[in-house]
Amino acid sequence: MEENVYHRLAEHLDRAVNGAPMAPPLLEILRILFPGEQAEVALHLPIYGRKTLEELESEMPEREGRLAEILADMARRGTVETLEKPGKGRTYRLLPTVVGLAEVPFLKGEDTPEKRRLGSLWKEYLQQGFAEELAREIPLIRVIPVGKSLRDPSRVLPYDALPDLLSRVQDFAVGHCPCRQVASFTGEGCSHPTERCMHFGSLARYLVEQGLARPITREEALDLLRLASEEGLVHVCDNVNGYLRTICNCCPCCCAFFRARLQLGLDTVSPSGYVAQVDAEDCIGCGVCQERCPVGAIRLEGETAMVDPSLCIGCGVCTPTCGAGDAVRLHLREQPTPPPDLQEFLSRRLKS
Repeated sequence: MEENVYHRLAEHLDRAVNGAPMAPPLLEILRILFPGEQAEVALHLPIYGRKTLEELESEMPEREGRLAEILADMARRGTVETLEKPGKGRTYRLLPTVVGLAEVPFLKGEDTPEKRRLGSLWKEYLQQGFAEELAREIPLIRVIPVGKSLRDPSRVLPYDALPDLLSRVQDFAVGHCPCRQVASFTGEGCSHPTERCMHFGSLARYLVEQGLARPITREEALDLLRLASEEGLVHVCDNVNGYLRTICNCCPCCCAFFRARLQLGLDTVSPSGYVAQVDAEDCIGCGVCQERCPVGAIRLEGETAMVDPSLCIGCGVCTPTCGAGDAVRLHLREQPTPPPDLQEFLSRRLKS
């Protein structure tokens, strides 16, 4: 019976936009994240939409009187998002795999035996079907260029203007990057700071309420993005036009999406609407842009850096530390592809 409930929970999660293909590491992850009766409770929770405590108690009368504490524990563990809804009281939903179970339990930055075991299992799972899920039909994330990397700032695309995007959201939170923690726990990793995983809106409110991330202001969010740019991290966000729930600041050595792209050749990251170009007359051949490029799109030919536009993701990480000052900049692609609207994104992700 216990094994059956975890198979059923995996199938429930797999119906989401960001699914959960069946594999042994997934079942072990679910056993850790949903101990005891929490797995049964999770089967009653929607991933989209929310249910009140009263609605859930009517579905699980055998847990009436103690269901609220079970759900509170699940919220603290990072598996259930809960918020007070005006006029409805507290509501609940099950977090999907992404953004959700793969990230939220790690956001506090705790180094515990359970987190280390989870890290190892998520790494295994990436190699056993989860990487393909990240790339299915359309990437889940897209690149946002570094703001000051554009040759012509007046040509910034509206869906790439980070200050404008952040001006439209409420509530800001920052937590510790799960990918860099997983890499560190499994003997890899890098020296980049971990507190760079940013969330907004209702997700941010939930994370702060449960002590899973710390609140920040809009100005602090912009400062963190500036620091991330200097550190050589790539800004990525939800691949949906007009929708901003998360901004990750990724390194290719640790990020699950970039590892799937670089090691498995999967289309897990949509590029921005820009491409890096080098002014050969100004380039001094210092090689810094080549070192910083997260996808190997820049190489030195003699004393001049060259960009492969088919590999460039338009992140602008190559630009802030140019030895010549301004030899490499982002230019608008000839035919930039805007991110899909929510309806198109959902129809493509839920196609199968």
